[in-house]
Amino acid sequence: MRKEVVYKAKRFDLSGLKGISDGTLEMHFKLYEGYVANTNMLNERIGEFLEKGPISQAEMPVYSELTRRLGFEYNGMVLHEHYFGNLMKNGSGGVTHNSAFFRSAEQGFGSFDLWKAHFVNVGKMRGVGWAICYQDPASGRLSNHWITLHEDGNIAGFIPVLVMDVWEHAYLLDYTPAERPKYIEAFFANVHWDAVEKRLTKNVGSRLDDA
Repeated sequence: MRKEVVYKAKRFDLSGLKGISDGTLEMHFKLYEGYVANTNMLNERIGEFLEKGPISQAEMPVYSELTRRLGFEYNGMVLHEHYFGNLMKNGSGGVTHNSAFFRSAEQGFGSFDLWKAHFVNVGKMRGVGWAICYQDPASGRLSNHWITLHEDGNIAGFIPVLVMDVWEHAYLLDYTPAERPKYIEAFFANVHWDAVEKRLTKNVGSRLDDA
């Protein structure tokens, strides 16, 4: 007997961020809750197909579309949880020089400042999506990527370490589309670096050792 997984929307106490209004957060939380609800709905619909047994050729287009949408809705849910989770009121200060993240940024980019400049430039790219700093669990190296929508461009197996939403809903109540750089500055003023640090894996190099 299959057992459905039901996701619950998480709660984030972020009122009073610098440069990101409570109105924006309220709208953003509701959008996130929609991704949670849609993920549960799609899992339920897919479960109904699976309960019936083999999927017929006539049903396959509907089933395929449900699975395609699940990738969008599920990633939307998870990326928002990462995004809200790496923010905090007043931030946690600048990243410390003896932190694992700082050392990883230096190893991959030459300096933390160069890593940040690269991440900011990824966030300024035209279009809607996400700027995400990933860690390669095989080497420990950091790399910055642009993720279109929620699912296009994710790196299989890489760990999202710092996630920045650059869809316009993340800042449109506070800044115009042309003022996205100001939103990015506000984002960095509120980064919860301790949360970012905890996402780094300490178990690196196993795949390289096996090669």
